Amino acid sequence: MPELPEVETVTRTLTELVQGKQIIQVKVLLPRIIQRPAEIEQFCDALVGQTILSVERRGKFIRIVCNDLVLVSHLRMEGRYGVFSADEEVEKHTHVLFTFTDGTELRYKDIRQFGTMHLFKAGEEMTNLPLSKLGIEPLEEQFTAKLLQDKLQHRTSKIKPLLLNQELIVGLGNIYVDEALFTAAIHPERTPDTLSTKEWKKLHRAIVDTLARAVEAGGSSIKSYVNGQGEMGMFQHQLLVYGRKGEECHNCSRPIHKFVVGGRGTHICSHCQKLK
Repeated sequence: MPELPEVETVTRTLTELVQGKQIIQVKVLLPRIIQRPAEIEQFCDALVGQTILSVERRGKFIRIVCNDLVLVSHLRMEGRYGVFSADEEVEKHTHVLFTFTDGTELRYKDIRQFGTMHLFKAGEEMTNLPLSKLGIEPLEEQFTAKLLQDKLQHRTSKIKPLLLNQELIVGLGNIYVDEALFTAAIHPERTPDTLSTKEWKKLHRAIVDTLARAVEAGGSSIKSYVNGQGEMGMFQHQLLVYGRKGEECHNCSRPIHKFVVGGRGTHICSHCQKLK
């Protein structure tokens, strides 16, 4: 599933491709993608005449901001957007098409069909699901080491599941949690009460640095992820532990291990990340 760096990259490329364009027609070929409103015709009619003002990110969600409406989209496992000429053949597994006045189309394709779209009046999207319960953004200024510690230190779960909880911190998924914990030398099964103030600072810095570098590299193309221009991310070439089971640790040359924490495949160096 695309995580913060991948969704951030998609929003940036879509901004270049569709900002300022006016919608003249919407086609929905797979109704279950549309979660709100319940009537597909209402969804399509409401967007006609709207101009896309910006494309933004909240957690792992994409916000397509128009004059009066905001479309909230989640890519789930394999959803992707692309811009095409309206007369180009529509590829298989394309489920939603937004046609613009300039003869181009924004198309949403999703082989797994897990993606979702919610349409709100502008300003209402933040106070309604799915955005209303989202936690803090790890790349914003208010995300400090103290805030991270205050948010998590009194919880009893293991640190990895807490970092994956989108109601606490948004945008982190399996890849970047594994990478950040390794960088901070923290075992994923440790509980928050075992972390020192120094370790909270290291973890905060590792989260921010890992995400920033991943955004700079355009995200990680582990499976099928591409940005809005069909380009792969390149951060997978910089991964330190994720997907490197059996390979040598870059720090100590011991093998990377993989096991399950909280139901998620987890990669660590057991020498560099000791369970205290």
